[in-house]
Amino acid sequence: MSELHRKALTVPGSGKTISRKALSRQSSAASSRATSRQNSRANSRIGSRVNTDDEGDLSDETNFSSVAGELSTFDELPEPGQDWQDVLSDLIERICDRKKSSYQGREEAFAGYISILSAKYAKEEIVFKKSEIVDSALRSIKSGRTEKEALLAAKALGLTIITDPTEDVYDKVSQMFKRTISDHESLLLKSALIHHLGAAAFYGGATTVETEGIMNFFLEIVESDGHNVGAGDDAGVVTAALEEWGFLCTQLEDAEEITADSIDALVEQLDSSEVSVQVAAGENIALLYEKSYTEAEEDELDDPNEAGKKWVQRYQPYGRTEALKETLAGLSSGSRRYLSKRNKKTQRSAFGDILHSLDDPLKGPRYSEALDRNGAVKGSRITVRVHKTGVLRVDKWWKLLRLQHLRRLLGGGFLNHWVDNPVIFESLSLFVEQF
Repeated sequence: MSELHRKALTVPGSGKTISRKALSRQSSAASSRATSRQNSRANSRIGSRVNTDDEGDLSDETNFSSVAGELSTFDELPEPGQDWQDVLSDLIERICDRKKSSYQGREEAFAGYISILSAKYAKEEIVFKKSEIVDSALRSIKSGRTEKEALLAAKALGLTIITDPTEDVYDKVSQMFKRTISDHESLLLKSALIHHLGAAAFYGGATTVETEGIMNFFLEIVESDGHNVGAGDDAGVVTAALEEWGFLCTQLEDAEEITADSIDALVEQLDSSEVSVQVAAGENIALLYEKSYTEAEEDELDDPNEAGKKWVQRYQPYGRTEALKETLAGLSSGSRRYLSKRNKKTQRSAFGDILHSLDDPLKGPRYSEALDRNGAVKGSRITVRVHKTGVLRVDKWWKLLRLQHLRRLLGGGFLNHWVDNPVIFESLSLFVEQF
């Protein structure tokens, strides 16, 4: 098994992988659904819905604070009666044939390509042209006539990676991405490429050493408040670096050393004036506390029945945990006067959650001690509704950070990819709870 696929299949903290038998069942079901959808060649416009059990009190921005914004409605999808595969094929030709295209034409082609790849799992449609698509997108990022062309090309490249992840992608894009993040004038492009560099490292074949190198690059951006890449005090760039640092950290089985190297910088960002920076830093801190626990070894069990149920903290992530809790308690009050009502709500919810996780790192985000109708503890209340069939329960910080990354890439097309794209359920280990 390659390192890429081992990373995708490993459940953090357990040292175990998802059984191939279980994965085969999911893959077979996904393949069957994909075949049925392809034969019908339907153009459904399905969006994902994310919420908690107490839906009236919480919003999408509260649950997924790093993915604020409305879901895409895929306005660029083909009109009824058009086959999206045929439209996509034409768009790919326009992207790859640069000699016959203007920058306006490339912008339109990339936009259409993005809309279809967000809404549809199109691996079979892009696989034979993938190398040309990547090359064309890299040229537009490097020397596009407009910022819009570069941004659309970056988005198209990110979707290409997650649609057909192969182990040569990271080597092909990483150095150019890092140079552009450091040297380009566009702050929006810097932020976008930070996100797509995270995707390339995770899905595109980066080794553990290379992944840690990218994490160090992101941490340097955070520590310098963006100044080292020409984005001094830009909240978008710093937030992106924090989010992708946390996303890549979910892969690491042993995070003790990287925790020691990063925790001070993360705690410092809690004093940021930007809520997005504070929340991203706080979520990473919660992840590091969660990762300080691993399953008990056989000789650590008091009872054989505890196997797989008992977890042991291996190290202290931060030497001043009580002081950190005081900081988090202050942030959870949402008392800063200059904050908008919406940001105060986001801050209160996020940091109340993070504070709770420091008290008990195994309970995960949005954990409720309240009892349900059957007298059982409700537990995690972050769920992704799967159409009308059931819910995916996000009960660990590592799952939340991976899900947020996928939502940033796929927007409202997340559930369509979850049904058909094995990359999604391999990396999330989420299973549907039936209604």
